[in-house]
Amino acid sequence: MGMQSVAVACGALTLCLALTTATNPGFVVRITQAGLDYAQEQAIATLERKLSQLKLPDISGDSRVLRVGKVHYELSRLRLRDFHLPYSRITPISNKGLQVSISNAFAELDGDWRVKFLFISRDHGSFDLKVENIYIKILLRLGSDTTGKPTISTPDCSAHISKVRVLFSGKLGWLYNLFHSVIESRFRKILEDKVCDKVAMSVYNELQTYIRTLRVTARIDDKIGIDYSLVAPPRATAQSLDADLKGEFYSLAHRSPVPFSPLPLAFPSDHERMVYFGASSYFFNTAGIAYHEAGALVFEITEAMIPKDVEFKLNTSVFSAFIPQLEEMYPNMPMKFRLSTPTAPFLTVGEGGISFQPIVDVQAYAILPNSSLAPLFLLSLTGNVSAVINVRSGRIVGSLDVGRIRLSLKDSAVGTFQVRMMQSLINILTSSTLLPRLNARLDEGFPLPLLDRIQLSNILVRFHQNFLLLGADVRFQPRG
Repeated sequence: MGMQSVAVACGALTLCLALTTATNPGFVVRITQAGLDYAQEQAIATLERKLSQLKLPDISGDSRVLRVGKVHYELSRLRLRDFHLPYSRITPISNKGLQVSISNAFAELDGDWRVKFLFISRDHGSFDLKVENIYIKILLRLGSDTTGKPTISTPDCSAHISKVRVLFSGKLGWLYNLFHSVIESRFRKILEDKVCDKVAMSVYNELQTYIRTLRVTARIDDKIGIDYSLVAPPRATAQSLDADLKGEFYSLAHRSPVPFSPLPLAFPSDHERMVYFGASSYFFNTAGIAYHEAGALVFEITEAMIPKDVEFKLNTSVFSAFIPQLEEMYPNMPMKFRLSTPTAPFLTVGEGGISFQPIVDVQAYAILPNSSLAPLFLLSLTGNVSAVINVRSGRIVGSLDVGRIRLSLKDSAVGTFQVRMMQSLINILTSSTLLPRLNARLDEGFPLPLLDRIQLSNILVRFHQNFLLLGADVRFQPRG
């Protein structure tokens, strides 16, 4: 085999390995430019407060002044009164991260001066200093750690000050004004270094701490959790910041591998909202698997669970109208139904919404006088189910709507009978007891992957092929 053939074979093998190891997300979060702008407003306000707290060192030195000679000066008790960042812009840079550009910033400070010259002359006073046209450029690099939590760092920061003006007061203030350029130059260098030091410290202490409030695993109840860990570092595009999350439900008792992989999401280029969430069919179907494996898709129906306004008695006398031999074998005995899913439900997400056709085993029992159970018959129930989805208080909530139910007889201990005659009774049982229980659980919702103190509003819900798109505007709630 020639070298060219070897190269082609190696290239093909590398491509195959890349394709087989690539991990599609089950859940995607997109922050649009509007969302980044809002986040920048909050971050700049914090940075402004931090910069206003800068501690500047005392400055001293010697300078030679024409006709005066060597002058020794000391500037102390430097107090930064204000630091304002009026203009800023955040820009996603592909394959790099987020660039924050701050322009026309300004600051004011004051302090005390002391001077000595000609070996004997001494004086002191105060000064005011104005710093104008401060330009700061910060690159934020986003990543993820081994637990799938996001990380942020500042690999690059530059600050440039165009204008520094110092005004000295006191009897010898005129002397300082003769060599103010030397002092202004020193102030400029100190402030430029201090600004970037404070930026790096704020990113590490404030921003890094805050983004790590994202809970990559969320406990839903005593049986199920959700995995929102990052499957890759967040990536910046020309118009947004995207985060690919695992998006997988799992059983807390025993987490087993999901028998299928997420499909690629064709995320639309919507930018009307600050943030978008893409929940794939994989996300919803792992919920079905997790709840099925945890034994949470088993329901029992007794007469006590039937609402009082439903005129229905769950006993053998009622069902003997369809199964005559039932009254002979178990006369006027209460009954119980046990509903379970032999397999996990499989949902389909399309432009028409979320739908599925669950298969449910319905085992009927007679409750004997000694409270033991006598199996009567086993039905297979299926039907079309659709879901209505919304977002409330940072959680995905929903409700189910059941269409026509179809029944078939799988087994019977009371002889054969016409199952279709029982259709209306089963409809009453499912609509009055099972469906309200399921919808009550869905109304509690499942948490979205949100940072601490984030509130969503202006909710948008759209269905696409293979995923649900949720859009929202964001509001940060400061601590009270």
